[in-house]
Amino acid sequence: MSDTTTSADLDERKRALLEAFRRFLPQASVLHTEEALKPYECDGLTAYRQVPLVAVLPETVGQVQEVMRTCSRLGVPVVARGAGTGLSGGALPLAGGVLLSLAKLNRILEVDTVNRVARVQPGVRNLAISEHVAPLGLYYAPDPSSQIACSIGGNVAENAGGLHCLKYGLTVHNVLELTVITVDGERMTIGSGALDAPGYDLLALMTGSEGLLGVVVEVKVKLLPKPACARVLLAAFEDVESAGAAVGAIIAGGVLPAGLEMMDNFAIRATDDFCGAGYPTDAAAILLCELDGIEAEVEDRIAEVRAVLHRCGATEVRVARDEAERARFWAGRKAAFPAAGRLSPDYLCMDGTIPRRELPAVLNRMKALSEESGLRIMNVFHAGDGNLHPLILYDANVPGELETAERVGARILELCVEVGGTITGEHGVGVEKIDQMCVQFASPELAQFHAVKGAFDPHGLLNPGKAVPTLQRCAEFGAMHVHGGRLPFAEIERF
Repeated sequence: MSDTTTSADLDERKRALLEAFRRFLPQASVLHTEEALKPYECDGLTAYRQVPLVAVLPETVGQVQEVMRTCSRLGVPVVARGAGTGLSGGALPLAGGVLLSLAKLNRILEVDTVNRVARVQPGVRNLAISEHVAPLGLYYAPDPSSQIACSIGGNVAENAGGLHCLKYGLTVHNVLELTVITVDGERMTIGSGALDAPGYDLLALMTGSEGLLGVVVEVKVKLLPKPACARVLLAAFEDVESAGAAVGAIIAGGVLPAGLEMMDNFAIRATDDFCGAGYPTDAAAILLCELDGIEAEVEDRIAEVRAVLHRCGATEVRVARDEAERARFWAGRKAAFPAAGRLSPDYLCMDGTIPRRELPAVLNRMKALSEESGLRIMNVFHAGDGNLHPLILYDANVPGELETAERVGARILELCVEVGGTITGEHGVGVEKIDQMCVQFASPELAQFHAVKGAFDPHGLLNPGKAVPTLQRCAEFGAMHVHGGRLPFAEIERF
């Protein structure tokens, strides 16, 4: 919606949309009342909310095509939404736009055991894929903490990772083919069922594009055989610096764990109280290191990693005694976010990535930021690949605390860039990190991003105002930095 759009303009737009949508969608699939639209006002970043003009829930690919044709013809922006578990505001609606929910496209269409692939619709839950193929001895590797609820389409949009992405990769490494609906309703296939496809690598371009280039309606994913053996070591440390150094030492020693996670004392105590994971609550930090493969190989690797952990100062090293204890160790790590919710009315979950060698220094800098701001920071992260997830706790009911949390989060992301990292690892940019895109990329790079966007979406109707800032915004952001001010955190270009 532009600044000159009036209420009368919006009413007319809404009338035209409803009239068009009702020609090809069931009445129950077209939502337009305040009460019906309220559940779609935000994603997992609940600090920022906006009710859309209309929400639609198509049930077929053909209906998705018609939605896009309608919006393209009327010049109305569209925000595609999966399960709404995203943490960067990527699915934040627009006041004058359509919210396109893909929740009803939730079928597993085909499982090919010979080629170890599954063809699924975007609304299928991440965990549902592994549950479906478990009797076949297979699973889908990317496992975000929200995997019980997050959708595969949303995973593609954000290039989601998970606890085991160190060894098995992010979504982009586990997807072979996408079926995408363009902004004007055309259907196209990107990638192939083979290991590679000719032409430009549009599959990688589309994965992680946050709904700016097209709407994914089908995904072909790789399936892996379940490892014959998987064991988890838990190591406790008296300081976070030693734990951070141990992460680099394990990788440098030639061991590639399936998962290598780190939690600080705040996170340890919170999660142990929440789910009884059995963590050593007096430790300053713990590492969870999972090794998998054939049993003899795993036993050899356990001995190697145990020796490295002790050399790096671990005060205690445990090996999960059985599958139940292994599951309990991981359950604690996956429960970190809800555990934080018990301790604070609100929190921001940041997502930046740094070189492993910088872990000790960055953790110390974050501790200083916590002390300076007066806000508690809980640290849980994918230590093996340097993907940080600091949770900044605040109370939105206390004047100024949200703004303080935003400033702390922005500084953490800028710190990631300063040490040679990046502002996101798996949550995407959305609206949360759009100003920090100005820090990471120069004007020529941003101009190329806009050129790619323009090639797919020349009129800027797909998720406008997200992920890639305008050059004007970056100029203003730079000026605000120079003069000590700041832009509104959730300000996006109004359509």
